[in-house]
Amino acid sequence: MKASIDPWNVKEVKDYNKLMKDLGVDSFHEHAKKLKDAPPPIRRGLVLGHKDFSKILHAIQNKQKFAILTGLMPSGNFHFGHMSLIQQVIYYQKLGAKIYLCVADLEAMLTRNFNKEQAREIAINEYLLNYLALGLSTKNLHFYFQTEGNSEYNNLSKLASAKTTYNEVRNIYGEISPAKLISALTQAADILLPQLEGIPLTLTPVGFDQLPHANFTRDIAGRMNFSLPTFTFHKLIPGLQGVTTKMSSSKPESYIAFDDDEKTIAKKIYKYAFSGGQGTIEEHRKKGGNPDNDVSFQWLKYLFEEDDKKLEQLHHDYKTGKLLTSELKLILIEKIVNFLKQHNQRKEKARKDVDKIIKN
Repeated sequence: MKASIDPWNVKEVKDYNKLMKDLGVDSFHEHAKKLKDAPPPIRRGLVLGHKDFSKILHAIQNKQKFAILTGLMPSGNFHFGHMSLIQQVIYYQKLGAKIYLCVADLEAMLTRNFNKEQAREIAINEYLLNYLALGLSTKNLHFYFQTEGNSEYNNLSKLASAKTTYNEVRNIYGEISPAKLISALTQAADILLPQLEGIPLTLTPVGFDQLPHANFTRDIAGRMNFSLPTFTFHKLIPGLQGVTTKMSSSKPESYIAFDDDEKTIAKKIYKYAFSGGQGTIEEHRKKGGNPDNDVSFQWLKYLFEEDDKKLEQLHHDYKTGKLLTSELKLILIEKIVNFLKQHNQRKEKARKDVDKIIKN
């Protein structure tokens, strides 16, 4: 049966709970409550599911060594849809994890029609620089490009190919091209890389769109006598057009980029951000809005409002009609603009760290 998720062409997901049940993903809710001082994506339910996270939680509680393997696809502007993932990575790094940050430049060349130079430029100046400005530490960090891995790493993807079959690949991914199969095998090698370097316990936080890769890698790991890697799965931050849409680098109207100016930010939010409000002010005052369907509220919930009490108040005011959609959008705009002003200052300071990482 063809996979219900295509990791290279993500469609909107309307019912994550049904997806988890259908595809055998466990709820993350109980684990999230045990993680202290977690960022909004973890404590507010953006991270919904997991495979074997209890092993990671045990390591955290007992101060044992573990690694995070995360990848970045250098295919376009860095936008706020990317931020929830790196917030999780930074959180685990602060808890002691060694971070393996992989640039999927080979996958970009195989599946996105980017050349090596383009992928490298985007990876460094759009992603790595912003990651460091957001708080990723250069300590306990291994940054690498897929195309520049050592021989042991390169051989791992080839050896992994002997541990799968065409029928398994077809059951997990459906009909895929040879280029995408090579990409999937390379991702498996990335996820298993920390184990080659002596860290058997690994976590890869990903969006639900990457579930097929997670299943594929875990199957291969078991056959190659590796420890089964752990995964957490988060919902995708919604695109501006609606809570069931996604941000796409090819659609600037679906996201706010980190290099958008104040005028552009306001224009996009006012024009495109889907509202959970009523058709008129009078109707909204009477019936109230729906925060769960409002993109501005969802962005505040998962990205910009750190204070739980303030968020709860916004939820109440919007739902009761006290707060209008235009007012909620203005709150979001001000949050984004202030965030980016501070971020850009940190970004300038982070440039020297980029040079150190690349030289190493």
